[in-house]
Parts: sequence; C-alpha cells; structure tokens
Amino acid sequence: MRAPNTAEFESAAHGVLARLPEVFRRELEGVVLQVEEFATDEQLDSLGIEDPYDLTGLYEGVALTERSQWDSDGLPPVITLFRQPLLAEMEETGVGFAALIRHVVIHEAGHHFGLSDEDMHALEDSVGD
Repeated sequence: MRAPNTAEFESAAHGVLARLPEVFRRELEGVVLQVEEFATDEQLDSLGIEDPYDLTGLYEGVALTERSQWDSDGLPPVITLFRQPLLAEMEETGVGFAALIRHVVIHEAGHHFGLSDEDMHALEDSVGD
C-alpha cells in the first residue's frame, strides 16, 4: 500500500475541519493549514524536541483565550502536519490514516481555542469518522 501524499493529507485535514461544529469552523477560518515533510530545526528547538519523528503536528499562533485587543493581526495562526512522522506513527501504531489525521488536526486546532486535553478528546469524539 502506498503512503498518502501531501495532497491527500491536506484533503483529509480539511475534511476534519469541515466536520467540526459550526462555532469551531467559524473561528478557524483564518487559520492556515499546511503539510510539511518534517518540522524545521527552529520548530523542534522551540519545543525542546531533538528527534523530528517526535513531532506530528504543530499549532503556531496565539490562542483565542490569550488574545487581547492589542494583539496585531499580522501573520495568521498556522496548523502544520508533519507527513513523515505521521506516516511512521501509522506504521508503528497501526492507527488508520483518517483516525490519526483527525486526532492530530483536532489536537492542534484545540490549541487555537485554548482547550484542555479533556476538551480536545470530547471534540474529537464529536467529529467521528
């Protein structure tokens, strides 16, 4: 079986966002979703991560719960999925493509909302397959 390509990752991730409740979809409209092969050295260093396979997704931006009226609307928040680490995790864990993408996208989107891990799990359960 061949590995999903970047376009398939992007399509699956956008599909997850499309299934979120309307209130979440509306707040995520300005968030950029992208797929890269691996995190950059700068991204890994900022998180104290040495092995690039240890990072499957990343939210970069200011959570809605932490924004103030003084925050500039410069660069949009970004959710990045890292293709090679995700492929490795699928192989190692046996978790299916759709389920893994759903989990990582919702987890990273949850950071945008300032959600707890418990809230993220509830949201993930509400989206389903």
